[in-house]
Amino acid sequence: MPLHVITVGKKHESWVSEGVERYQKRLKAPFNLEWVLLPHSSLEGLSARQEESGRILSRLDSYDYVILLDERGKLVNSPALSGLLEERLNVSQKIALVIGGAYGVTDEVRERASFTWSFSPLVFPHQLVRLILIEQIYRAQEIARGGSYHHD
Repeated sequence: MPLHVITVGKKHESWVSEGVERYQKRLKAPFNLEWVLLPHSSLEGLSARQEESGRILSRLDSYDYVILLDERGKLVNSPALSGLLEERLNVSQKIALVIGGAYGVTDEVRERASFTWSFSPLVFPHQLVRLILIEQIYRAQEIARGGSYHHD
């Protein structure tokens, strides 16, 4: 069962696609990813956040463990992320990683999340978050398998 990235927004832009494809080819079960791209809302502000969060929540029913990416989440290092994912995968939990829209997500999505993860207190464009995310999943895979990609 692959990890699923549920994200609001259009397909990967060309400058992101090359990087995503590079890491996507390197991922092996159980760390391989599938992308679920949900459309942006045509609304703005709170209305957009509510509409997009509804779309996200409608996709989360079948997941055992949901990781929300949010700048207000917990900072973890790469070995800790690898351990968290490996622990969940070892007990065959179905995992979703969620990237909300430009206006964020509602409290309902936050409450549904098993873990809220922050790359940084900085805010990044969603396309860049996708690229950072897949690189970190690859790094987690390599840490779990004892590969040489990650250096302590």
